[in-house]
Amino acid sequence: MASTSTSTPVGSAAAPPPPPPLKDSFLRRNKFLLPMILALNLSLGAYLFMTKKKDVGTEAGEVSDVPSSSVSSTAAITAVAGKQATVPALVQPAVVHEPIPEDRQRELMKWILEEKRKLKPKDPEEKKRIDEEKAMLKQFIRAKSIPSL
Repeated sequence: MASTSTSTPVGSAAAPPPPPPLKDSFLRRNKFLLPMILALNLSLGAYLFMTKKKDVGTEAGEVSDVPSSSVSSTAAITAVAGKQATVPALVQPAVVHEPIPEDRQRELMKWILEEKRKLKPKDPEEKKRIDEEKAMLKQFIRAKSIPSL
C-alpha cells in the first residue's frame, strides 16, 4: 500500500531559504570613513588658518584691498543718501586732538628707535629700509625742534 503522507525523501528535502543578512548601518559598514573625514576637515581647517594668518599683516608701504572696498561702499551709501533727502549724513566730523608736547614726542621717537634696533631684517632691502628709518629718527631726536605734522 502506498502511504499518503506528505513526507519527502531525505535527499530531496527542500530546506527553508536562509534569512536575509542583517543590514548594518552605514557607519558600521564604513567604520574608517568617519575618522578619515574628520581628519581631512581638521587638516584643511588648520591649513586655511595658517595661510590666512600670513596674509593679514601688511607693511606700511603696501596698500591693502580693504580700504578700497570700504571707500566704494561709502561712495554707494553717499550716492543713495544724495538721492534721498531724509537720510541723515553718515560722515562724522574729524576729531581734533591736543598737540603732543615735544618732550613726549622725543620719548616716543626714542622708544620707536629702540624697537627698530630689535628688528631682525630678512633681506638686504629690508635692512636698508630699517637703517634709513633709524637715521631719520635719530635726526628728529637730535633736532632742536620737532616738525609738526
